Amino acid sequence: MRRLGAWLYDLLVVISLLMVAGFIFFGLTALALSQGWITLGPYQDTAELLSANRLYQLSLLTVALGFYCWFWRTSGQTIGMRAWRLRVQNTDGRRLSLAQCIIRAVTALLGLGNFWIWLNPRTKLALQDKIADCEMVVMSKELNKQLLDKQ
Repeated sequence: MRRLGAWLYDLLVVISLLMVAGFIFFGLTALALSQGWITLGPYQDTAELLSANRLYQLSLLTVALGFYCWFWRTSGQTIGMRAWRLRVQNTDGRRLSLAQCIIRAVTALLGLGNFWIWLNPRTKLALQDKIADCEMVVMSKELNKQLLDKQ
């Protein structure tokens, strides 16, 4: 349940980041259209033009991946994980490498990888943890507070 709680917290933050990124792209596209640098072509409006643009979609994906990779790499905790006293780390307690972060984010399958725990309860590893060779630990209140005070 902790993972679900952390996932929901983080989902709200990621949605907010995607909205900000979308706003920026929409503004830049509107500017480019008004200056004549680009045209709508077969599209009826700016939103339709952006939604069909693969670069825009890739940029939004990069924002979401960047959020998770940044937090997992720097502290092992996203905002939601801090609230629920969770930390992702290597089995020896070290922070994840960038490659592990990317693998973990891609294999999480939008949170569905956590259901792997129910299929394999002995290890308590989600699918993304197993594939990225890391673990999720529940921290004590004291340790979590110490980590938060450091930052």
